[in-house]
Amino acid sequence: MTAIETTDLTKQYGSTTAVADLDLSVPDGVVYGFLGPNGAGKTTTMRMLTSLTRPSSGSARIAGVPVDDRQRLIERVGYLPEEPPLYTELTAREQLTYVAGLRDLPEDETSRRIEELLDRLDLADDADRRIDAYSKGMRQKTAFVQSLLHDPDVLFLDEPTSGLDPRAARTIREMIDDLAAEGTTVFLSTHILPVVDEHADTVGVLYDGELVAEGPPGDLKRQADAGAGDDTGGAGERTLEDVFLEVTSEDPAADEATVEGATDVR
Repeated sequence: MTAIETTDLTKQYGSTTAVADLDLSVPDGVVYGFLGPNGAGKTTTMRMLTSLTRPSSGSARIAGVPVDDRQRLIERVGYLPEEPPLYTELTAREQLTYVAGLRDLPEDETSRRIEELLDRLDLADDADRRIDAYSKGMRQKTAFVQSLLHDPDVLFLDEPTSGLDPRAARTIREMIDDLAAEGTTVFLSTHILPVVDEHADTVGVLYDGELVAEGPPGDLKRQADAGAGDDTGGAGERTLEDVFLEVTSEDPAADEATVEGATDVR
């Protein structure tokens, strides 16, 4: 099954087009790295794919469910936005138990899963403290657990390691790999390009609401390197940062190299 399928997905706000004619086809069990500069339309795209924002036109299906079927969709997707929705007057354990109740998850099984996830993220000792006393990183970890508590088919993550110390960030990255290995599709938006380079099976780059490049990280880098010719000065393969800067550049010279260098440029 295709986990994420969009056709001509578009979102307009008045005369402004935030996302234009987006076509995606993301299979099950992969990590899809979704990149783009600020204002490119990444968050709008994720909000459409999680039914929080209605598309202006086009269509999208997540795990076979149309995004306009919100009741069915919320059972299949998890979403960690950049600003996590948490009730700060609750403890982390209360927050997670409350969310589990809203989803009508089995009590005993979910309690075990909550404890396992809290322990893995080093939150168990603080799980009975109120969230309003938490650091940004602790809130982020709580929200991450919340997003995957119901074992979604597709998990949308917007800057999941924001505010985390290196150890916690590594744990999140390891958990992303584990989720994909178990069949969950992870749609990962982040500005930390080495994370995408290391963990994503496929990368899509959004610029001014349009998908301007897409492909496996290694292919994008090798083809950008070939497109650059002798400009690398013998420095070796391009980085994902080089690819990102080229495909989101308004410099005509850079754009010419981009056409030769990216797997799928539109």
